[in-house]
Amino acid sequence: TMQSSGHRFRDVEHHPLLADNESYDSSSSSSSEADMAERVWFIRDGCGMVCAIMTWLLVVYADFVVTFVMLLPSKDFWYSVINGVLFNCLAVLALSSHLRTMLTDPGAVPKGNATKEYMDNLQLKPGEVIYKCPKCCSIKPERAHHCSICKRCIRKMDHHCPWVNNCVGEKNQRFFVLFTMYIALISAHALVLCGFQFFSCVRGQWTECSDFSPPVSVILMIFLCLEGFLFLTFTAVMFGTQIHSICNDETEIERLKSEKPTWERRLRWEGMKSVFGGQPSLLWINPFAGFRIRQLLLRGKKGGPEFSV
Repeated sequence: TMQSSGHRFRDVEHHPLLADNESYDSSSSSSSEADMAERVWFIRDGCGMVCAIMTWLLVVYADFVVTFVMLLPSKDFWYSVINGVLFNCLAVLALSSHLRTMLTDPGAVPKGNATKEYMDNLQLKPGEVIYKCPKCCSIKPERAHHCSICKRCIRKMDHHCPWVNNCVGEKNQRFFVLFTMYIALISAHALVLCGFQFFSCVRGQWTECSDFSPPVSVILMIFLCLEGFLFLTFTAVMFGTQIHSICNDETEIERLKSEKPTWERRLRWEGMKSVFGGQPSLLWINPFAGFRIRQLLLRGKKGGPEFSV
């Protein structure tokens, strides 16, 4: 008799030859650090690289307007210091989350491992069934989907995001959620600062309001308001969608395809702990968690990073 698809994959997943390469526990920091020490993941996609650069430039532009147009000319010293430190800290966290989303393997299945020799070595039992992706010739686990841009099957692939030039999958979803959260926060902060700045400038009739001329200041702040509003709307919706997907243990692709779950869904809190790792702590909102500079330096001495596509 044919087994259910979930059972079929579990039989293969716990096979000794697949355990090291295929299984992944998002709460295990040691396995993710070992993967980081071996290579740097990077997708050579022109559109994605342009979008990623644009993201950085827009954040830098916002930081420039907030710092040099609004805060430094302010006569209120503590207002400038507190808001400047807060905004720049959020910007650093947002860009760090962006980098880790972009340079982290999202959960790619080993490419080209669905060969006859490899299948024979698995020594499958009668009735055991595995799935093969015809596009990347890999053993396709349950809930994995093929990405035409990454040219790989990605475990628990949620979607491919050009703004981070990578897929959002099992291993980097936490960083993507942090990226959307911090971008939403700095966008909201920038909009609030713009509101205060316009109010103070109008009340003071634009005298000593900024080191820039009134027309230039107005144009810079209007562009910042448009940018902040668009980014806040987009990232806030995306953040809410991601949290909803994690709590329901359902990816965006599975939701759009209305796929009936053949796996045992995690409880909401278990789903959050699975993605963010362990019990709730400040590490959940820290994009630097698990990052080891020492390992990167050692890898560089061995011959530099390996770029995977």
